[in-house]
Amino acid sequence: MIALNDISYEFGGNYLYKNTSWHIKPRERIGLVGKNGTGKTTLLRLITGEYELREGTISKMKSLKIGYLHQEMSETAVDLPIVDVALQAFKDVLEMESEMADIYRRMEVEEVTDQMLERLGFLQEEFERQNGYQAKSLTEEILEGLGFKTADLTRPLKEFSGGWRMRVILARMLLEQPDLLMLDEPTNHLDLPSIEWLENYLQTYKGTVIVVSHDKFFLNKMVTKIVEVAHKKLYVWDGNYDFFLKAKQERDELQQRQYDNQQQFIKDQEKFINRFRAKASKATAVQSRVKMLDKLEKIQEVESDGPRVNLKFDISKESGKVVMELRDIIKHFGDNRILTGAGGDIVRNDKIALIGANGKGKSTLLRIIANTEKFQGDRKEGYNVITSFFAQHQLQALNLENEILQEMSEHGSGLLESEIRNILGCFLFAGDDVFKTIKVLSGGEKSRVALAKTLIERANFLLLDEPTNHLDIQSIEVLIQALQQYMGSFVLVSHDRYFVSQVANKIWWIEDEQIKEYPGTYNEYVYWKSQQEDKATEKPVEVKKEKKPTNNQGRSDAEKKKKQRIRKIEQKIEKLEDQLSKARSELSDVEQDLVKPEVTSDRQKLMDLSTKHQEMTEIVTGLSTEVDQLIEQLLEEEES
Repeated sequence: MIALNDISYEFGGNYLYKNTSWHIKPRERIGLVGKNGTGKTTLLRLITGEYELREGTISKMKSLKIGYLHQEMSETAVDLPIVDVALQAFKDVLEMESEMADIYRRMEVEEVTDQMLERLGFLQEEFERQNGYQAKSLTEEILEGLGFKTADLTRPLKEFSGGWRMRVILARMLLEQPDLLMLDEPTNHLDLPSIEWLENYLQTYKGTVIVVSHDKFFLNKMVTKIVEVAHKKLYVWDGNYDFFLKAKQERDELQQRQYDNQQQFIKDQEKFINRFRAKASKATAVQSRVKMLDKLEKIQEVESDGPRVNLKFDISKESGKVVMELRDIIKHFGDNRILTGAGGDIVRNDKIALIGANGKGKSTLLRIIANTEKFQGDRKEGYNVITSFFAQHQLQALNLENEILQEMSEHGSGLLESEIRNILGCFLFAGDDVFKTIKVLSGGEKSRVALAKTLIERANFLLLDEPTNHLDIQSIEVLIQALQQYMGSFVLVSHDRYFVSQVANKIWWIEDEQIKEYPGTYNEYVYWKSQQEDKATEKPVEVKKEKKPTNNQGRSDAEKKKKQRIRKIEQKIEKLEDQLSKARSELSDVEQDLVKPEVTSDRQKLMDLSTKHQEMTEIVTGLSTEVDQLIEQLLEEEES
């Protein structure tokens, strides 16, 4: 479909790619990954022809239709309702519909001719063949899948923020059904339900999809191939992102061993050369070895994929046990009721992820906790609580005239310049970048500076609104490591499921104008939620009404029924614990098999076992959660 043959591309005096190739085939779902600055977006623009290639060739199929969604897209049709903007994908269909309407009008006032009827028949057949009758319903379905309410569809595009406009353009692109769909960070502007909808949609997409994303869950579920941009080359890996990481680690370990062995071999030859260079009897052997070393093809040392800093954010003092109490919180925006009589408690060492669809009030609740949003109700802050709040509006607090290093130093709580530089490196500011003034930075770069500032203030309570939006995968890993070691408490809003699954020990969401809580990790929450949905679809058991017994008989019957309920719960626990024991044993067997040489050397066996390991892990987690819930139920029953 597309062939990139021996391409090289220079930008700013440095090569992004050097003599590298890549063949893109029909119906592939590809994740394009690599560190920030390696040229992922540039590569997409070379494929579209937006950038001109001077070294190497890019060959494309004739009439290839390419759709490219990128972060700087603008839209001129801002006065049109969003449904009409998205409907522009059906340009030919809309033109046919207009021509048919014109023929119908003429037939009412003019003599009907064979030519009119023939043209009308052709248009009707073609209109049906191109799904003209379904165009509007398909458009509405995709817009609603991407998070728009039915009432929003007739609102003009200009009433929506940049992120929501990007969703409209994405909807139009999906409706156009290009042969090659290229998406640059599509999840940045989507909430969790919309990301899940897009995942499912792209899994059955008939064309080829190339996606640049830092969302590991999205990549794992959506792609079947990874193309890595690294060391000025393009490396192609079959499988999802997890398989890529595992296979890449094995390749890097092998390459590092080969490099170490070659370096030792070179040292041995150089020792021989230096020792016998002056001896005439060894001149031939010395010269032979010099020539051999000159011709030797050098193995490259494995380069680090990103910051490997042991990043740790200290707190100046520990807070009291209770960090925050919220009681009877009311927050309405006109008719839009966010919270009504809501409450929640945050205690020391709580690491809470606030999740859910956009528009439910996540950021509003975060601002209420930070006391930067007006509300009704009672917000009680605990003893010794020191809060640091990161959100997009915090960018306004940056001193535009400061250099990055200076801005950080003024808020660095006594950190050394070397320590600040290490932290800035983790947030993608390396070398002389730290001397850039804030005013010349892009919005994403300012956001990273503001996040870094938030994290070095030694606060014991962090509030983070979408902290991963402008980070690459390696920087997200560093942030995860820092938050896992963080000794304070935090509440964060994020749609990055991998990030949330790694750092949160409690899940909050807003439902029925109340703050709901699940006291566990994100993976446990997902399993619990699926169990709740399964129970909701079960048919309720019809309960026959019984005559009221006398007091003594009633007490006796109640005790008997209580014992029966307790025994049933105990039997369920015994059964589940038996299943859990077997599942753990099977998981242990799989883990032992995964490290066997005959498995690591066989890609298919490794993929199959990796899939089984993931399945068994989910089963163990699910069974463990179910046992815990039953134990709680048993305790409640015994105490009642």
